[in-house]
Amino acid sequence: MAVNAEFRDFVLEQLGRHAPDVAARPMFGGVSISSAGATFALIDDDQVYLKGDDQCRDRYAAAGWPPFRPFGPEGGAMAYFALPGEHLDASDELAPWVEIALAAAQRARRRKGRRG
Repeated sequence: MAVNAEFRDFVLEQLGRHAPDVAARPMFGGVSISSAGATFALIDDDQVYLKGDDQCRDRYAAAGWPPFRPFGPEGGAMAYFALPGEHLDASDELAPWVEIALAAAQRARRRKGRRG
């Protein structure tokens, strides 16, 4: 579950091209990545996962991106989806996915704010 520091820095640089004020913090052996106070990505075992929700889950499924299962294949799925590695090197392919993840993160943040 470790995250390579060089990989983390590379991911932050790439995501930062499309999201303002990207910040990372350690989380359960992985890394949580946020923008404007909302978590929109995770890194676990040097795999990037982007935030999803009911409004965009079908887009991730159609692209063939599996959900994040922190407790293995038999465990429950989280609302984050595995970003193919080649997207990190292709800014034009990455941009729309980051926008989708940011929007999902902001929706989750608004829902959380209404409950609290």
